Amino acid sequence: MNTIPAHLDHLVLATPDLAATVADFTRRTGVEPVPGGTHVGLGSRNHLIGLGGTGYLEIIGPDPDRSAPAGPRPFGIDTLPRARTLTWAISPPDLDAAVAAARARGHDPGPPLPMSRRTPDGTLLPWRLTDGAAAHPSGLVPFLIDWGDSPHPTASDLPITPLLSFSATAPDPDRIRPLLHALDTELPLSPGPVGLAFTVETPGGPVRFG
Repeated sequence: MNTIPAHLDHLVLATPDLAATVADFTRRTGVEPVPGGTHVGLGSRNHLIGLGGTGYLEIIGPDPDRSAPAGPRPFGIDTLPRARTLTWAISPPDLDAAVAAARARGHDPGPPLPMSRRTPDGTLLPWRLTDGAAAHPSGLVPFLIDWGDSPHPTASDLPITPLLSFSATAPDPDRIRPLLHALDTELPLSPGPVGLAFTVETPGGPVRFG
């Protein structure tokens, strides 16, 4: 099986301390992620690094320059004890058609919802995505994203640490595989506690993150 999933858009490395996790990634890889921007009204911000092609890594954490939002921050970062690879996203050619096809195959990824991020230069980038946590709280089943008319994050000349592999463990992998199939993607799965891990190439050799 190909260890790079079909339609991969990005991986989500969530953290309770964004600055510390960005510094750790930089120390371990020798490559520094760049600021992505703030998520409007959600109290979070991110840093980004390319994974090769149109894939990228999002490191997301609380925005220290914004007051706490009315509700919880994305990906449960308010309660995370440490940085973790929590979930991932795919970008199918047609988001609405992919949602309909998945439902026909027995998996409902949820309706596409509007989201946005304001870049460091003040530009507002809108997109649509499904709520992966509501559809499957494990994070092993990806959410779907459509950037619409917004430039894709990898179009901004991100620094790159090429993705070598991406895989997951689950107590019952056979319950996850049909859901991935419903979304027309795949992910190497093996028995174990729920978890995601990826390995990137760096100037100093491969580095693995969990």
